[in-house]
Amino acid sequence: MPYNVLDRLLNYVVIDTQSDPASSAQPSTEKQKDLARVLVEELLVLGLEDAHMDEHGNVYATLPATTNKNVPVIGFCAHMDTAPDFSGTNVKPNIVRDYQGGDIRLPGDSSRVITLSEHPDLADQIGHDIVTTDGTTLLGADDKAGVAEIMTALATLVTTPDIAHGVIKVLFTTDEEIGRGADKVDLEKLGADFGYTMDGGRVGETNDETFSADGVTIDITGVAQHPGTSKGVMENAIKIASDIVARLPKDLAPETTDGREGFIHPVGISGSMDAARLEFIIRDFVDEGLSEKEALLRSLAEEVMTGYPGSTMRFTVSEQYRNMKQVLDRHPEIMDNLLEAVRRVGLEPVTRPIRGGTDGSRLSFMGLPCPNIYTGGHSYHSPLEWISVQDMQKSVDTIVELVKVWEEQA
Repeated sequence: MPYNVLDRLLNYVVIDTQSDPASSAQPSTEKQKDLARVLVEELLVLGLEDAHMDEHGNVYATLPATTNKNVPVIGFCAHMDTAPDFSGTNVKPNIVRDYQGGDIRLPGDSSRVITLSEHPDLADQIGHDIVTTDGTTLLGADDKAGVAEIMTALATLVTTPDIAHGVIKVLFTTDEEIGRGADKVDLEKLGADFGYTMDGGRVGETNDETFSADGVTIDITGVAQHPGTSKGVMENAIKIASDIVARLPKDLAPETTDGREGFIHPVGISGSMDAARLEFIIRDFVDEGLSEKEALLRSLAEEVMTGYPGSTMRFTVSEQYRNMKQVLDRHPEIMDNLLEAVRRVGLEPVTRPIRGGTDGSRLSFMGLPCPNIYTGGHSYHSPLEWISVQDMQKSVDTIVELVKVWEEQA
C-alpha cells in the first residue's frame, strides 16, 4: 500500500467517480463506490478497525486516541466524487518534475496550455513537482487530493505513535459536486464534536465562510396556437423565458462579480411553445442579500408577464445551503487552533470566503461545525487543473499539527 501523498493521489484519480446531477439515487453513480471500497481496504490495513462503507457510498472510520487527555473528537472530511463539468473518465496524470517556470503544455491535447499569465500561482512553484492531466480530462484533485492528504496524515499518525492526539474520525462522502454530499451522512455514527473539510485550494488559505445559496425555478405556461393562425393569440413560453433572462442585471452575474458580491445565475432553460422552465441559482454571503436578489428576480419576471396576459408563471424558491460562518462564529476555538497549525507548518494563514459551497456548510448546520482547509489544488473543474506535490505535503503536515494542537490545548 502506498504511503506517500503523491502515490495515493495517482492511485485515486484514475478511478472514475464522476457524479451525475440527473440521477436521483445516492450515490448518483455506483462507480463512486469503487473508490470507497479501495479506501475502506486501505483504512483497515492501517488499523482503523471500524472502517466501512454504508449503503450510500459514504466511508466512516475511527483512529483511536494516543493520549489520556479528554480531547474533543475531531472529524476530517473529503469527497470522493468529481465534477460533471468535464470528463473524469480515463484520467492520465502527468507529472512535471522540478518545475523551473514557464507555461506547461499538456501532452494529450497540445491546444491546452497552463500559462503562467493565467495561472500566476505557478510563479510560487519553482522546484516543485506539478501534477496535471494530459489535457483530455479533469485531474480530480477536487477532492481526491483532500482524500489522499487525510489518508497520508492517518498513515503518519499510525506509524508515529509518539504523536499524542485524541480520537480522530474520518468521513469520505459522495455527490458533493452536485450539492448532495451531506444528504445521507449519519452524524451520530460519525461521532465527532466538530470537523474540518479538506476541500480548499491555495496552501495557507482557510475558509470559515461560504455563500448562502438558494435555487429558484420559474415555470411558465404560455398560450399555444398553430403558427399559421396565431396572430393575436399565441404567447410563446420560450420567448417569455428568454425575455426574463434578457432582463437580468449584468452586474449581478458570476462573470461580473467577485469578493463578497453575490449574483443571480441562470443554469437551465427548457421548454416548448406552451410551457417553459427557467432554473437559477442565487448566491450571497448574507441571507438578506439572497432575499433581495430573489425579490428582484421575481419583479423582473412579473414585469415580463404583464406583456403576456394569457400566460401564467409559478415562482418557486428552494433553500440549498447557508453560510457556515453563522455556526463557526459560535465556536472560535475551531478556527483559532487551525490557524495555529497553519503557522506551525511555516505558512502565513489567510482566511477567505468561498465563492461556492462545501460539505462543511451543510454539516455545520446539521450540528458539526466544519471549516475548510487547503489541499493545494488549482483550476478545479477544468482540464487545466494542477496541484503541487510539495503543497499537498504541506496539507498533510497541517492535519498532523492540527491534531497535536488540539491535544496540547485539552
